[in-house]
Amino acid sequence: MERSFAKEVELLRKGDGEVFEGEGILAITKALLQSGVSYVGGYQGAPVSHLMDVLTSDAKGLMAELGIHTEVCANEAAAASMLAASINYPLRGAVTWKSTVGTNVAADALSAVASAGVVGGALIILGEDYGEGSSIIQERTHAFALKCSVWLFDPRPDHPRIVELVSHAFDMSEASHTPIMMEFRIRACHVTGRFTAKDNKAPRFSKNNPLPKPEFNLDRIALPPATYLQEKLKIDQRLPAALEFLRARKLNELFDGPQDDVGIICQGGLYNSAIRALQQIGLADVFGETRIPILCLNVTYPLLDDEIVGFCAGKSAVLVIEEGWPDYLEQAINAMLRKADVNTTLVGKGPFPKVGEYQAEVMLKGIAGFVEGAVPRGLDLAPVAAEGRCCCPVAEA
Repeated sequence: MERSFAKEVELLRKGDGEVFEGEGILAITKALLQSGVSYVGGYQGAPVSHLMDVLTSDAKGLMAELGIHTEVCANEAAAASMLAASINYPLRGAVTWKSTVGTNVAADALSAVASAGVVGGALIILGEDYGEGSSIIQERTHAFALKCSVWLFDPRPDHPRIVELVSHAFDMSEASHTPIMMEFRIRACHVTGRFTAKDNKAPRFSKNNPLPKPEFNLDRIALPPATYLQEKLKIDQRLPAALEFLRARKLNELFDGPQDDVGIICQGGLYNSAIRALQQIGLADVFGETRIPILCLNVTYPLLDDEIVGFCAGKSAVLVIEEGWPDYLEQAINAMLRKADVNTTLVGKGPFPKVGEYQAEVMLKGIAGFVEGAVPRGLDLAPVAAEGRCCCPVAEA
């Protein structure tokens, strides 16, 4: 049965200071409108289908008012190709699809856009359908970010933070001339929350205000010999610009705690499950105040060496919570610590399974196992051990 989003569309009209309440994917949709997008496209697939359902059907009137072009694409490759509009023109654009099977389909077009680079902000919203309820092959988006030199956001599932990060992503894309992928797990897409809205922002150029004249630059064609320069620009200019933006805006979050001889580094999308596990073993309260410091990586690529090293320095052990395999984050952080001559013990897949979704029981067992092994100063381990034993056994791959 087809669902109408007419009621939710009215929420998208909320202005500055009004409270928006709804599902995560609708909060992302509202964030796009607040960021001044010129075009939105995509290919349907859970858990991000709602975004296209809303924009291309029920919200046609609002899109026409703002002059935003919307398009349901034939496949993910066609969606990625839409981002070519941002290569030569100052147009902010967003596309969406289900990952990672969809990203495989889009890989050719994605590589071309990533190589040429963008002038207008380009955002790819991915439904990271990895885990127990997945209907696709178990792979991770992280590999595509690494191979294409595309920056990867993994936002903490919190409506105000998600909306902020969408805005930051467009700014970072323009500052570093690089498209950005932002992944959302199914729980983040469908959790209900609220945030204080801002006015929708009409794009600088749109169907209502067309570009005055076309622009063409041979250096932005993704074919040799232009690609040789583009590859160099990725490392010499775009990456340093992205790292400087990441440092200045403080996109990753530090949740400090008194038990500072140990720490946890986690993907942003796994933060809620991690803090819940800490609550269950008495190391965090219901308000999210944690006893063990947590570095929450809302941006998982690129990583800031000084941020990671600064967090780990002086700690006896740090746990890296990274869902899936290979352990890209663990390897990268290990290399950073060794280069900086920081001897903190890094624990990753030891207490966690190498593969599979880190759902509640897995998270509780893994964190409890880390705390027992790290033996933080002055901590009573009896409650931790008891909770760890209560968990269902998890097979280690």
